[in-house]
Amino acid sequence: MPVHRPATTRRRTRFGAVGTLLAALSLLFTLPSAAHAADVPQRGEAFMGMGVAAHDGDTGRPPVDRAVQTEGVDVSGHQGNVAWSTLWNSGVKWAYVKATEGTYYTNPYFAQQYNGSYNVGMIRGSYHFATPDTTSGATQANYFVDHGGGWSKDGKTLPGALDIEWNPYGDACYGLSQSAMVSWIKSFTNQYKARTGRDPVIYTATSWWTQCTGNSAAFGSTNPLWVARYASSVGTLPAGWGFYTMWQYTSSGPTVGDHNKFNGALDRVQALANG
Repeated sequence: MPVHRPATTRRRTRFGAVGTLLAALSLLFTLPSAAHAADVPQRGEAFMGMGVAAHDGDTGRPPVDRAVQTEGVDVSGHQGNVAWSTLWNSGVKWAYVKATEGTYYTNPYFAQQYNGSYNVGMIRGSYHFATPDTTSGATQANYFVDHGGGWSKDGKTLPGALDIEWNPYGDACYGLSQSAMVSWIKSFTNQYKARTGRDPVIYTATSWWTQCTGNSAAFGSTNPLWVARYASSVGTLPAGWGFYTMWQYTSSGPTVGDHNKFNGALDRVQALANG
């Protein structure tokens, strides 16, 4: 009985072509996911303002001849050892240093950054990068205070700051509703005050605050505002605040990148430190 080898070859060729097509389609759908995964930082790598330019843009810097303001910087582990003398000689008088993130990360350069800024004469404080999708606000406030986020009335220590902004690891609002986000922030700020006696500074961007808290006005009378906007003016402030205390105006300033303006002369920075 004859064996139809040509037909078998055709079937194999057809099945092979289908397999090749399926593999190509699989690769096509996998590549965007892989690229997205590559864009997501590792836990702990977040830093103050990392989402500002991407969401709000970077359109300029404030004019030099503004009302009296005092230059400051913020740093985190990604800057490593900081040249504090260089910054001091350039006119920087205050600094904030990332201490913690969530309840799983402490800045390995914290000692050099926190003590180094103090040693050159700066008034400095520490900040906590919030991750409201991992643990409660109170739990993270405790972690922050226990790992460098405390306060003392020595005239050189600023109250701790809560960095609450776009989630670099996923959903912008960390999967929380607007009301749940407000409750999370209250949990953090209330616990921080209970531990230190100070209301923490709140760092945020107006657009994120509007999106993720519904533009809550609940904190304007208690918590100093540190607003992020990379432009020639600070723009509209979040609800509840009639003025800003600090303004992060660029992520591309000299030496460390993130530079800020304190809304007042050095004696006002000292006043905030003293409580």
